[in-house]
Amino acid sequence: MISLSLDSSPSPSPSPTVSISSEDHDRPPSPMANAPSSFASSLSPPGLSTFHADLATSPITGGFASQMHLSPPSFTSPMRTQSVGSKYLRRQSSSVDEDAVHDALSPTHVSPAQLYSTESGRLFHAGKICIVLVGLPARGKTHLAVSLTRYLRWLGVKTHAFHLGDYRRVHIAPGTDVPDDYFLVNASPSTVILRQRVMAACKADVYRFFEEDRGQVAIYDAVNPTSAGRRVLVKEFSQRGIQTLFIESICDKPEIIEANVRSVKISSPDYIGWDEKEAIKHYLRRISDKIPHYETLDEPEFSYIKLYNAGERILLNNSRMGYLPNRIVFYLMNLHIKAGCVYFARAGKSTEQMPRYKSDPRLSDEGRTYARILTDTLLEHRRSEHTARGTHGDNSPERELIVWTSTRRRTIETSTEFEKRGFSCRQRPQLSQMHPGSCDGLSGKELEKQFPEEVELHKKDPYRHRFPRAESYHDLAVRLEPVILEMERIPNDILIIAHVSVLRVLYGYLMACSPFDIPALDFERNEIVEIIPSAYNNKVKRIKIYGVEESQTL
Repeated sequence: MISLSLDSSPSPSPSPTVSISSEDHDRPPSPMANAPSSFASSLSPPGLSTFHADLATSPITGGFASQMHLSPPSFTSPMRTQSVGSKYLRRQSSSVDEDAVHDALSPTHVSPAQLYSTESGRLFHAGKICIVLVGLPARGKTHLAVSLTRYLRWLGVKTHAFHLGDYRRVHIAPGTDVPDDYFLVNASPSTVILRQRVMAACKADVYRFFEEDRGQVAIYDAVNPTSAGRRVLVKEFSQRGIQTLFIESICDKPEIIEANVRSVKISSPDYIGWDEKEAIKHYLRRISDKIPHYETLDEPEFSYIKLYNAGERILLNNSRMGYLPNRIVFYLMNLHIKAGCVYFARAGKSTEQMPRYKSDPRLSDEGRTYARILTDTLLEHRRSEHTARGTHGDNSPERELIVWTSTRRRTIETSTEFEKRGFSCRQRPQLSQMHPGSCDGLSGKELEKQFPEEVELHKKDPYRHRFPRAESYHDLAVRLEPVILEMERIPNDILIIAHVSVLRVLYGYLMACSPFDIPALDFERNEIVEIIPSAYNNKVKRIKIYGVEESQTL
């Protein structure tokens, strides 16, 4: 048994385990995303017009923006259909402004940071893993399930979170109340039968995910309060060749529990239309009903992870090392309940009309004006949001704001107004834009003339194609993993000022976008994009910057 105490700066990867998660009061899963097996398929690709960027001369970051223009963020890619499926209970997201973390994946799905693929669809020689979540309500299990799903999918591991509460809501007719004894251990026979049907439906989808969809990690999200019930799960999964990893979320800090209760009240489908005080009262009663019958994980033969107070301490038991389990544990060491928002903003315009990557120009007078307006706009927005939270009973102090930029001059100079006002600004080399390679300084027409074959390849696969000596979006996604882990670790607000190529990839992670979506994402200079975290999914808000013209190129 290994016990790890974590501070705000987690250390490198410890020992892992396998994964399975479950919870009896969370968000619904989703149907299949019909992704083609190859990006260079016969699908009509987004093409070169997808690269709106700051460097108008760079083909991989926007060289064709002046000649062709793509539709705004409501763009629907081949992987985001609007079909409604019953397979995983949930309507699939139809826009890149909707978090797709709950969408079901096709067997041929390819992820943004995936390094390789296999015939079985499973990676890292890890086999089939079910992560079973354990813990009382309001202990952060839903957040844990969704966050793990987002991260593992980003790596290319086919993962889906199965929230038992979603299946309960489907099995209880609309307008019908949940039986009063549904959450009690000593429930009536009719309620016990209902619960058995709900659990059977959920487990059937778990098995379908492994057997039909070539899934690798299923997260079974439920309370799973008793040792006897957990032993039944291990035996049943083992008979189907599925490894079981338990992750228990333990919390004894009232402020964390209260924050989780408020988050669930706001986000959970169970409390749509409820008065806030009544919803919180009902939810707390649901917790108290389970406490007398809850048994913490203590089975020595199980592989399990205990997570104390949202990442304050981690305890591992019977962990059998392997690459994927190690990645899971390493991620958990960085994970905290995310309360702060992430803001994306572009850098101001430079002194050069057609800048080259190598020149690294400074901000123009117009760019410095933009930097000042950007600062005023964001700070005013944060003040108004803090005031609004206070009117809804959240009396916590205003969250700290941290500003990240790349090491390029324009991004650094765009952040100087924040630094002057006392905010922490940090330069991160990983946030530098995609390198244009041999195409630096070429216009769209020049590129088509000098590299006609590369242009055709790029049209077929704008996400993974590299121009000579250049980076692709896929290269950038792999490079940004340390930034992604630190975003998960920091609980406060973060403003990222970077090139549009970087913003696309980070947005793609937080909103679970497909590789088809990412090259087509638009970030106008006259708006700030805000990603608002919640237990079930992330939400997007666009903040208008008045006094700045719409612009996608320099």
